[in-house]
Amino acid sequence: MSGKKEYTIKFIPSGNGTVHSVRLPARLFQYGLASMAIGALLFVGAFSYAVYSTFISRNNATEIGELRQVNSIQQEQLLQLARKANSLQDQIEQLAQMENELRRLSGIAPSEEAPPSVTMEGDGEHAGQGGPYIQPDVRNVGLALDQVEKELEKRRASLTQLRNQLKERQAQVGPFGFAGIVIPGVGATTPSIWPTDGVVSSPYGLRWNGSDFHPGIDIANDMGTPIVATADGVVIEAGWNSGGYGNMVDIDHGSGIMTRYAHASQVVVTAGQHVRRGQLIAYMGSTGFSTGPHVHYEVRIDGQAVNPVTYLH
Repeated sequence: MSGKKEYTIKFIPSGNGTVHSVRLPARLFQYGLASMAIGALLFVGAFSYAVYSTFISRNNATEIGELRQVNSIQQEQLLQLARKANSLQDQIEQLAQMENELRRLSGIAPSEEAPPSVTMEGDGEHAGQGGPYIQPDVRNVGLALDQVEKELEKRRASLTQLRNQLKERQAQVGPFGFAGIVIPGVGATTPSIWPTDGVVSSPYGLRWNGSDFHPGIDIANDMGTPIVATADGVVIEAGWNSGGYGNMVDIDHGSGIMTRYAHASQVVVTAGQHVRRGQLIAYMGSTGFSTGPHVHYEVRIDGQAVNPVTYLH
C-alpha cells in the first residue's frame, strides 16, 4: 500500500441500527471543507448585501419623500409670495390712478397718465386678456418684487414732486387755479404714446392671483380698433407667432429697445419696413392665447420685458 491518507466518516444511529462508514481521500475531504467554507462566506455576503440594499432603498425613499415635501412647501410659499407681490402691484396701480386724478383735478399735467380715451380698469364689455402663460418661479417673482420696489420709489418721488408743485402753484396764483406744466419732449425712437385706445384689462407683472407673470399690458377695445407704433423704428417681425401671441408685430427702435404688439386681427406692415410714431401697424383682434379683442403691448430693453407704463404719457 502506498499509504495514502484517508478520512473515515461514520454514521451511528441512535438505536441498534447498523453503523455506516464512508471513506474519503484526504484531498477530497479538504476540497469539501473548503467548498463549504466558501459557500458559507458567499451566503453571508449575499445576505449582508441584501440587508444593506434594503436599508439604502428605504433611506432613499425616505429622503425622496422628504425632498418632495420640502419642494411642495417651497412652491406654496413661492405662490403666496407671488400673490402678495400681485396685491402690492395692484395697490401701486390704484395709488397711481389716485395721483393722476388729483393731478387732473388740480390742473397739473400728469407725469405718467393715459390719454382720456384709455383707462386702467375694465368696463365689462372690453375685458380681453392674453399673452404667453409663464408659471411663477423664483426669477420672475423676484423680477416682480424688484419692479414693485422700483414703482414704490418712483411713486414716492412723484408724489413728493406733486406736493411741491401744488405748493408752488398755490403760492403763485392762490387757491383758485393752477397753471399747467408742459411735459418735456422725448426722442422719436423712444416709446412714449399709447398704441391704441381702450381699457387696460391686464397690467404688467403678476396676475390671476399670482399664478401668471404678464410681460406686458393688455389694452382691450372693439375688434378692428387701430393699433399704432409707439415710436420710430424698423419692423423686425410681422405676422403669425405660434408662441401664444397670435398675429404680432415687433419693432426695433435701436439702443436695445423693442416693442411688441400682439393678438391682432390683421397686420398691415412687413418685416424690414420703417415706421413712424403714430403710424398704423395693425388692427385689434383676439388671435393666439386670448379671451377677447385686445392688444398685448410689451416694451423690451436688451431682451428683458419692462413695465410699459413707465414709457407712456
